[in-house]
Amino acid sequence: MLHDPALARAAKADPRPQSAVSTGVGLCGLVGLLLWSGIARWFHMDGPYAALVNVAACGMPMVLWSIFVDKVHRNPTTGINWESTTSWRETLDISLTKLAGLWMTWAVIALVYGVSRFYWRGNYLFSMEAFQAAAPVLFVASIPYVIWIDRKLIDPKDGAWALGAWLMGTANPDKDAIYNHLRSWGVKGFFLAFMLAIVPGGFGEFVRADTSLLLRDPVALSNWLITFMFVIDVAFATVGYVLTMRPLDSHIRSANPYAAAWLAALICYPPFVLMADGGPLDYHPGTSDWVHWYAGHPILLAITGAVLVMLTAIYAWATIAFGFRFSNLTHRGVLTHGPYAFSRHPAYLSKNLFWLISTIPFLSTGTMVDAARATILMGVVAGIYYWRAQTEEWHLGEDPAYQAYTQWMARNGAVPRFFGWLAGKPPPVA
Repeated sequence: MLHDPALARAAKADPRPQSAVSTGVGLCGLVGLLLWSGIARWFHMDGPYAALVNVAACGMPMVLWSIFVDKVHRNPTTGINWESTTSWRETLDISLTKLAGLWMTWAVIALVYGVSRFYWRGNYLFSMEAFQAAAPVLFVASIPYVIWIDRKLIDPKDGAWALGAWLMGTANPDKDAIYNHLRSWGVKGFFLAFMLAIVPGGFGEFVRADTSLLLRDPVALSNWLITFMFVIDVAFATVGYVLTMRPLDSHIRSANPYAAAWLAALICYPPFVLMADGGPLDYHPGTSDWVHWYAGHPILLAITGAVLVMLTAIYAWATIAFGFRFSNLTHRGVLTHGPYAFSRHPAYLSKNLFWLISTIPFLSTGTMVDAARATILMGVVAGIYYWRAQTEEWHLGEDPAYQAYTQWMARNGAVPRFFGWLAGKPPPVA
């Protein structure tokens, strides 16, 4: 193996900041997902409940690894003192107040689901059915859980308690804690419904695929692998939205407080998405895709397909790296490993490159005007993702750990150094 002593010395002199998630967590989740996906294909289990089992098969190994190997429940960032011998009677008033705030939050989310028509058609119906089945269980389980965890929390008066205290008029609660609580549950309520809605589709498509032709058809093979990359991404992301728990150190530290961040994120997801078919930023009219333009050129098709699979794999890798901490618009610990050792925003970068290479917007089946329009609109979409990245950094940049990571990336990250090289800027010195 080639070895560069200079690079080795530089790495030792400027080590990468520690990541909040270990590599083993994501690998365990991936192994569980691969095992269940193989079983599902073997037994032709392509239904929505098999897709939910796939999510569980991804999540459970990560939880076990985190507890028994990484021992995340012992992290000081959990805010838990496991040696506490506080009696439940001493914290019961706090727990009841917290439950009032928590149940009110759930009631508001349920009301939003109930009055929003788009949640009751299409793929979202599956999410609503899942929530209806889970709601009674969560309601009952929340009582012993909150009473138990409050005995161990160093400061049990969190955002849920503050909201409950405000509702009952029993104290003068911290309004910032209430706002953060509502933002955090707003993120979870909005994005978990979306993730559950898309869990069955990709999984079923992957399981049902006829693999007999894949080795003879590079396009079919590429599309099948791309579908599986998205199955991985969706499973890990869904687990992330479900497992927001202090005992796993995966709780939401803070939700992004900037309105610009919410706007930039929400316009990328239904029902607010601007890039969907027929939307104002839909760049597809007048274009085709890579299969159309490279038809009759099997080598180009194979190379392009491989590149697209690689980009989708990077996108999935960026989600795997989170373990069970993935969620938009939140701070749940700073990642520095995996693809985040090369770029601060590997998912956005790979996603936009995928769209560019797969669509080729400057080639048109219509007119030059169509090509120009598609190219400009794709540029606007890329700009929105740059905007999202910037607003995320406004939020995460308040954490000294992220500041240290950003500075390290500027000195050592492959992507920042590449763009610095293009701009003729030397990397900063530690």
